[in-house]
Amino acid sequence: MASVVDLLGYGGQRFAEQLLGWNRCTIRKGKNELEQGHPIKDRYHDRGRYRAEQHLPELLDDIRAIVEPSSQTDPTFRSVRIYSPLSAGEIRQRLIRQFGYKDSELPCNRTLRNKLNEMGCRLRKVRKCRPLKKIPETDAIFDEVHFINKFADMEKGVLRISLDTKATVKIGPFSRGGYNRQGAEAYDHDFHSDITLTPFGILLPATGDSHFWFSQSKVTADFMVDRLIEMIPKWKERFRIHTLVINADNGPESSGRRTQWLKRLVELADAQQLTIRLAYYPPYHSKYNPVERLWGILENHWRGEIVDTVNKALGLARSMTYRGIRPTVRKIGRVYKTGISQSKKTMKQIETRLVRKPGLEKWFITIVPQAQSG
Repeated sequence: MASVVDLLGYGGQRFAEQLLGWNRCTIRKGKNELEQGHPIKDRYHDRGRYRAEQHLPELLDDIRAIVEPSSQTDPTFRSVRIYSPLSAGEIRQRLIRQFGYKDSELPCNRTLRNKLNEMGCRLRKVRKCRPLKKIPETDAIFDEVHFINKFADMEKGVLRISLDTKATVKIGPFSRGGYNRQGAEAYDHDFHSDITLTPFGILLPATGDSHFWFSQSKVTADFMVDRLIEMIPKWKERFRIHTLVINADNGPESSGRRTQWLKRLVELADAQQLTIRLAYYPPYHSKYNPVERLWGILENHWRGEIVDTVNKALGLARSMTYRGIRPTVRKIGRVYKTGISQSKKTMKQIETRLVRKPGLEKWFITIVPQAQSG
């Protein structure tokens, strides 16, 4: 365009604008390119306003720190939304009070609401997510869980994990609800399945890393500790940890009274020279356990699919993402024996290694390795 205008001579820009419809700014840009001998970048990506997190790099992490403790998943797993009773205005005030932000530097409530939606959090309390019951210790348990989790996420050398077992999945031509683009058809009713898989998951809330194991046998205390033995050397190498904080929901195989679970954890702490802290969520409030969000995403990911083979179940689990990260998925072929428990005499020795929080003995337990405790 600039070359043509130069050939036209004086008044060429006006002539090209009127007759050819060329923009004068574009022509001037072309003339500058001819003079400099190289093209000029448009820099369209630099137009507009910067996002709030570019001005405040810690903003999203601070919002997540406020929302996470009070967030809950949908216990029916019909959606992947995270429900929170906190409004955008309340979060804005907490950012000022807790993290020292100035009112003038924070974005408006509408922007904060958009950020929360991008993080997958829906600011609404729904009746279907109400807990069935509430025990007298519930509030005290939540306070202590939030304190331990916040400390673990901030302290170097401390890794927090969340673990849980999902309901058994039938392998066969059964409907899982939803629709399939391929039009796959399932049987009109369920019947006995020869193969079932029980998923066990571990989530690292701070990083979003997740791990799935599928077993055809029951997920016992030994099964769960063996998975920790498998992962701890990798976590030590990556995070240089000296303390492991475990969030769980006090289920039957991993509760604070399960003798085989506690015995194996004491042995694990001694073998790995690792301090282990158990922090359980209150009864009937397991939906607050972070790993529950993985189950919601997995359930919605394979809804409508016909999970008729083990390999398909594993493949669907591998293809889901949480925070943009795909999980590691493995199938465990070993059959674990159920009903293993320890005698009262053995448990007396094990209890000497357990430090239980007074008043909340079932929910908060610390295990210090033998070399340190001595």
